[in-house]
Amino acid sequence: MDYARYDHPLAVCIPPYLPPERLPGLARAIEELGYRDVWAAEDYFELAAFSSAGIVLGSTSRLRCGIGIVSSVARHPAVTAMEIATLGRAYPGRLVAGIGHGVPAWTEQMGLRPRSPLGTLREAVTIIRRLLEGDTVTEHQGHFHCDQIHLSHPCPGTRIVTGVLGPRSLELSGEVADGTLGSVLIAPPYLEAAKRHIERGAARSGRTRHELPVLAIFACDTDRAKAHAAAGAVIAHYITAVGPSPLTEPLGINDAIADLQALGDPAVVAKEMPGEWIGQLAVAGTPDECAERVRALLGAGAAQVCLTVASAEEMESQLALAARDVLPRV
Repeated sequence: MDYARYDHPLAVCIPPYLPPERLPGLARAIEELGYRDVWAAEDYFELAAFSSAGIVLGSTSRLRCGIGIVSSVARHPAVTAMEIATLGRAYPGRLVAGIGHGVPAWTEQMGLRPRSPLGTLREAVTIIRRLLEGDTVTEHQGHFHCDQIHLSHPCPGTRIVTGVLGPRSLELSGEVADGTLGSVLIAPPYLEAAKRHIERGAARSGRTRHELPVLAIFACDTDRAKAHAAAGAVIAHYITAVGPSPLTEPLGINDAIADLQALGDPAVVAKEMPGEWIGQLAVAGTPDECAERVRALLGAGAAQVCLTVASAEEMESQLALAARDVLPRV
């Protein structure tokens, strides 16, 4: 399997906690700092990924933007394909489409409960790809109904990645997608295991190339303790909300994570969490430490490390620091 490498090792995640009015100026600042790729998150019910991507692309001249990640069930795949094609044709070669299951807690809030999340994701990716390529789609079985649907403005060749975690979903990604966007809290042992699952799926469909960009919580400072505290607070939030997951299973810490999640308070979790987890689950610390962590992820197969800045107030300054002091060390 050929795991694609991007032409810039660092990218930026547009986090959902940012207010929309900050996006145009932030996008321009990211481009001026020399970054080439951003990923627009869609965490329900915060920033919408497609409109965020449109703002980013329209505010810049060179930035590429990935959708990372929309739920396969939050929109009908024909509507998702229409959104992708509209942006893809308006900004040729600058959009990557990202689709996943969706966080169950959020999709449950909307009453979106597919009988087979895996089958539904396969169906969505297949329909979206066919419509983007210009096919007319009729499907009367499965989760989605399509009756002679055809895009007036298809966008052939659009890259589609998935945002998935578990072994069976990773196999599906290898089989049907052009890449997989790795979630935050990702570590090299997980990446090594994920690649094996991706390759099993790719072997079924004959795919030989896969993109594997990864998201990473980012906090950098010459004061190591300050950076670790910022990253630790975000890690604690994820532990409280998500608990044990396939991401952390290869590290052998899922039992400890379950115990911490039971505490129920992110502030308490941050205090009780072992300090070494921060170095395993985030790009955090001094510039040297951050560069070492980025190199480890790239060495494990990541195509690119997408920085998710821990502090909204320090977004621009942290990205400037990464460009100035971390990137040269990578």
